[in-house]
Amino acid sequence: MKLAVVMPTLNEAAGIGTALTALAPLRARGAVVVVADGGSDDDTVARATPLTDRVLAAPHGRAAQMNAGAACAEARAADALLFLHADTQLPDEAERLIAAALATRAWGRFDVTIEAAHPMLRVVAAMMNWRSRATGIATGDQAIFCTRQAYDALGGFAPLPLMEDIDFSRRAKRLSPPACLRACVATSGRRWQRHGVWRTILLMWRLRAAYFFGADPARLAQRYRAAR
Repeated sequence: MKLAVVMPTLNEAAGIGTALTALAPLRARGAVVVVADGGSDDDTVARATPLTDRVLAAPHGRAAQMNAGAACAEARAADALLFLHADTQLPDEAERLIAAALATRAWGRFDVTIEAAHPMLRVVAAMMNWRSRATGIATGDQAIFCTRQAYDALGGFAPLPLMEDIDFSRRAKRLSPPACLRACVATSGRRWQRHGVWRTILLMWRLRAAYFFGADPARLAQRYRAAR
């Protein structure tokens, strides 16, 4: 199975080198790494270019960036796609775990841990993993992956400014239940710490509840930006 890792970026110069260097063993074993940049005005593109198979400019917005990355020639040659945030690190031999999962499922995700000192974030991660198993809904922090066939059948990510991962999960569940891997990706706790742990937790709960009850994702994105 050939794997393509698609990483959407925006002003990630501070950490992009570390993030992509961590993927070097995956590339050495045959995976391709594509960075889809949404208009960074720092050195993200320059620092990413020597460490990837392709860096491309994409319309701003995580859904649009991930779709652009998945559409490029390097990714189209892959049998499976992994959508990885720039602040998230994969477990060892991630491609083997993904291949085993996709042998029986159309899509899946990893469990997640949040790297931060605040003890509440361990609870947040545990709740994310539990909720995902109970509902079959994954978040982008959990490194969603799928077969190329499944991605094409779903038409990729919907052009939403927020909740594109929730929407993708809902549609992907029609193809198969997700493979919920116990192996963990480690994601940064920076957004919780930058804006306040409790404040961010409550904000995300409110936004997800509003989306569940039918709120417009564009308005939710405005609320998210205003709160941050």
